[in-house]
Amino acid sequence: MNEDVKALLKGVQDGSISVEQAMHQLKTEPFRDIGYAKLDTHRALRTGVGEVIYGAGKTAEQISGIVGSLLESGQERILITRISPEKAAEVEKIHTMTYHADASLAIIGGIPQPDGKGTIVVATGGTSDIPVAEEAALTAEFMGNKVKRLYDVGVAGLHRTLAHLDDIVDANVVIAIAGMEGALASVLGGLAECPVLAVPTSVGYGASFGGISALLSMLNSCASGVSVVNIDNGFGAGYQASLINHR
Repeated sequence: MNEDVKALLKGVQDGSISVEQAMHQLKTEPFRDIGYAKLDTHRALRTGVGEVIYGAGKTAEQISGIVGSLLESGQERILITRISPEKAAEVEKIHTMTYHADASLAIIGGIPQPDGKGTIVVATGGTSDIPVAEEAALTAEFMGNKVKRLYDVGVAGLHRTLAHLDDIVDANVVIAIAGMEGALASVLGGLAECPVLAVPTSVGYGASFGGISALLSMLNSCASGVSVVNIDNGFGAGYQASLINHR
């Protein structure tokens, strides 16, 4: 792939290919088919972020194969979400990576220096929400953002939230992560002037319905500027927050 890109760039240099043609070709280059997966090797050229591996449902062998193919295609840093400790241990026998057990997430190639415009605040209602929060925070850091973690600052003790008012007010994006009734998102939405991304979690007793109660509360937030991602989707929130922070 790298040789093809070089040839394309030389064509632009000598005038045989226009800049517009080169951009079109780079954006529509074929994927790489390895049998059990079709890898979008030019995703970073189109969207700014390389392909991310969703580990759940894949075997350790499949994950290792995908990682190897992405590395061969020139993707230097790779994010693997929802990967179990057992699978991570098997993949680590072949590829060097850092595994974050609290987030069920692995990173190959390290975390870059932040180049986003501001700080992304990741706040949780309770300690039980930390696994989802760490997925969000690490995703944002992987994508080049400075992240401030505010954990266990739920509205059951509002003074805990208000103790971090400066961090909330100064943030460029806030990710509010909560289960139960999901009230934290509305509170932060009423305090912050930046976009608030709400993440309902499956934390809670029976009538929370595995996060549906928090999801509906967040969707019906009376605070303006609150957007909602799927239940337990820390990755989605971290990704979206990074897009906002890099505009």
